[in-house]
Amino acid sequence: MKSRIAESIKLKGHPVAVILSDKEPDDGIKFKENIWGCVASMLSASASKGKTAFFDRKTYGCVGGGVGLGFGNTYEGFPIEYLLSTGKKEFVDGTRRTRKLGEGEHYIKTPELAKKFVECLPMRNVKEEFVIFKPLGLVNEEEKPVSVVFFVSPDQLSALVVLSNYGREKRDNVIAPWGAACQSVLFSYAEGEKEQPSAIIGFFDLAARKHVDKNVLSFTIPYKMFLEMEGNVDGSFLEMEEWKELRER
Repeated sequence: MKSRIAESIKLKGHPVAVILSDKEPDDGIKFKENIWGCVASMLSASASKGKTAFFDRKTYGCVGGGVGLGFGNTYEGFPIEYLLSTGKKEFVDGTRRTRKLGEGEHYIKTPELAKKFVECLPMRNVKEEFVIFKPLGLVNEEEKPVSVVFFVSPDQLSALVVLSNYGREKRDNVIAPWGAACQSVLFSYAEGEKEQPSAIIGFFDLAARKHVDKNVLSFTIPYKMFLEMEGNVDGSFLEMEEWKELRER
């Protein structure tokens, strides 16, 4: 499956299709069972580079990744409100992960606010066994993505925001919710259920920024919106000199 958008903005990597399936990919990489790993790194450093990555309920890497992939509330039993905020020394037992839990990440001011943040996440428990990150060019006719993820520069992001609004009456068709980098996938599930979904700008998670270039953010598009945007390339600003000049700098 080719993308007119990717061609028009000269995307360096591959657009990544997010696919839900009960069939394990024939060729793909995944984490070992119950071993820590970063879903966002699989998305950016593997799938956008041309490799298929996939996850199930034993290989989602971390509790935030489980939530982001839609495997239910994997925060249950984990003191996430302290990790995201002020930390709690009682949880420290000498390992690296618990030291971080003791200090806290200070992304949210208080544990109470962090708990509210978690409660407001659009939790999903997908019925399929696997969540697959697959380069869009490798997607076959039988596979229907849930969403498509682009890793883009500021200029490319600008073009995608404009294209998101190009054929619509309202002008707020892109959102930028804060959360773990991989949780843009979760937000795309929720947006995809709407009659007129919005795209999601992401990768604001400071802990995951090291997995992308400093001038790159993610842009996740629910699949039916992706098809809409693909259909709007012809005749749009993407064919005009102003964009072409900007694209070449």
